[in-house]
Amino acid sequence: MENRQSDEYFMREALREAQKAEARDEVPVGAVIVSGGKIIARGHNLTETLNDATAHAEMQAFTSAANHIGGKYLNDCTLYVTLEPCPMCAAASMWVQLGEIVYGASDPKRGYSTVSHRLLHPKTTVRGNVLADECGALVSGFFRKKR
Repeated sequence: MENRQSDEYFMREALREAQKAEARDEVPVGAVIVSGGKIIARGHNLTETLNDATAHAEMQAFTSAANHIGGKYLNDCTLYVTLEPCPMCAAASMWVQLGEIVYGASDPKRGYSTVSHRLLHPKTTVRGNVLADECGALVSGFFRKKR
């Protein structure tokens, strides 16, 4: 898929999206979708803003990317997301036949890997822990302020 040297660059762009979510008092998760070395879609959590439990960063980005390419399959695309996708988003990545997922911080409580790796499309590759400390600190800090 994408050049591994670009992982940090694209994850930093996803972090910018997460910061947009945090500014709206949303759980700070951000995502970008890359195809051919270019960002074609961006998204951040909007569950509170839209009063929609499904309005996760990944879901926003999937819709935007599909609109950008004019089709529902994203098999030539890479999702960069600041937090390990939840089971819903992992299953959605299967339906869009996503080529690759690169995530920042693991989510040991609600990440898809706590349920099953079979939620992903069989051809989807996954890499984690890209800027994991920065991504995790953003989410941890958000919830620390809430307590």
